[in-house]
Amino acid sequence: MREETFHTIDPLTDTRWDRLLATHPDASIFHHSGWLRALAETYGFRPLVLTNGADEGGLSNGIAFCEVRSWITGARLVSLPFSDHCEPLLNGDESAAELGSWIRSESDRKRWRYVELRPLRNNSTMDRQMASGKSFWFHLLDLEPSLNNIFSSLHKDSLQRRIKRAEREGLGYERGNSKELLEEFYSMLILTRMRHGLPPQPRSWFRNIVTFLRPHVQLRVARKGGQPIAALFSLVYKDKAVYKYGCSDQRFHNLAGMPFLFWKLIEESKAEGIRQLDFGRTDKENSGLTRFKDQFGTERRELVYLDYRARPREVTNSSPYMDTAQHLFSFLPKRLSSPLGALLYRHIA
Repeated sequence: MREETFHTIDPLTDTRWDRLLATHPDASIFHHSGWLRALAETYGFRPLVLTNGADEGGLSNGIAFCEVRSWITGARLVSLPFSDHCEPLLNGDESAAELGSWIRSESDRKRWRYVELRPLRNNSTMDRQMASGKSFWFHLLDLEPSLNNIFSSLHKDSLQRRIKRAEREGLGYERGNSKELLEEFYSMLILTRMRHGLPPQPRSWFRNIVTFLRPHVQLRVARKGGQPIAALFSLVYKDKAVYKYGCSDQRFHNLAGMPFLFWKLIEESKAEGIRQLDFGRTDKENSGLTRFKDQFGTERRELVYLDYRARPREVTNSSPYMDTAQHLFSFLPKRLSSPLGALLYRHIA
């Protein structure tokens, strides 16, 4: 197969993309056209899919990208921004080798600063085409065992006892994807991000996810006496649930709202035939979050991104732009936190 057979399509208008995802075993929620549309509407990124399939008829392969253009951080191609992973849906080593050739030629022609892939699995051919980039921990929980066995695998003190404590406290609980639940979630997200010295993602990001992926969105909110104390934002696609965002009100941490909600996510996912719970990526430097995810009995493995850059650079997981934003954010009032997030995240994807 010749290199020039690669071409791009618009996954927001070409229905063949979602038809491919419906049958491809490696497709995830992050490939979905609704996720790509949320990225485009919120941040102005341009989604595209690279494929060497026929111009007409069904697609047999493809890899989703977003073109990011920023006057601060430069232009680049990312698969995909704000997505923990995005497996290239390719056909064997031949396609992987041709992909590497396409990336090099297009990157030079369009003067992208870099092209980044976020595969879930290693591909020896692709690894030779691109350099190893940022690396994280990735946690996955198998939901095939019985619910009793899953509960028994939870850390006894940090999770089992705290879940039972939450149940004794009689925490209220609601699940859905309504506007009201989203607002409760976002209010606590701002509190949590402020606590960690980070700007929150813009409110429009979550509204767009719900708008374009509503059947796949699950919001869970725990309450004490009607007061929201913790919330989880998760996504479901095929037989996998994905934990994406969590937040809480620090004043009520003793009531174990977060462990309670994670257990609700596990219970309900298993009851609905979900086979795996994706806990997402974790910065290797974040030992506390890594330990928390380990305590669920998850499988932990390394998640390594791949990139191509015209100019080699030292690989680092840190962002100087985020470091600067954290410093500025520590001085800003709460009402300005969301506007800062809307400005910042458009440039650091």
